[in-house]
Amino acid sequence: MDLAPSPLAATEPPRDCPRCPRLVALRERLRAEQPEWWNAPVPALGDPGAWLVIVGLAPGRNGANRTGRAFTGDAAGALLFATLARLGLAVAGSDGEAAALDGALILNAVRCLPPENKPSPEEARACRPFLAAGAAALPAARVFVALGQLAHQSAIKALGGRLPKARFAHGAEHRLPDGRVVLDSYHCSRYNQQTGRLTPAMLEAVFERALALRAG
Repeated sequence: MDLAPSPLAATEPPRDCPRCPRLVALRERLRAEQPEWWNAPVPALGDPGAWLVIVGLAPGRNGANRTGRAFTGDAAGALLFATLARLGLAVAGSDGEAAALDGALILNAVRCLPPENKPSPEEARACRPFLAAGAAALPAARVFVALGQLAHQSAIKALGGRLPKARFAHGAEHRLPDGRVVLDSYHCSRYNQQTGRLTPAMLEAVFERALALRAG
């Protein structure tokens, strides 16, 4: 499967990245079972001039791991892209996915599919250099929205913050020493949507705050 080039090509892991044995084993198994799927580290998606970076957890099995496009093909992406489109941060496509992001870019804390959608702390640590490199390649990015606690932890560490001073909570706001800001949200997973832990209004409020920070 071939995709459009990453907007941050120089910062991406190789297609056969060997850093995490457990993730490599799952990748190889799925390549045999589903050879038409992407089954590789999922690249950044969005605007290379972004002022806003959305930090996700990891590719979903039937979403980004299948399509090769961050948050594309599952319920999490449907809610995220619909929210971004309502706020003028994405152009809606005819299939309900975002055709393009405007001023925003998506990076995952972990680039490869983890078993049961749960990367280990060691896997998040091994992948963090790619997150840090992606953030460093976006000089206009001043606001980061972290989707879930693991994404929050990786974003804070990758941006030079300190976790004891930046605790995760939905709607929390963390200003880093260099002036960049991390906003926290519960992840827009199907489970969080179905249980009511995260509603469309809650997610939209986080991105509305991101827009206010840019304006202010």
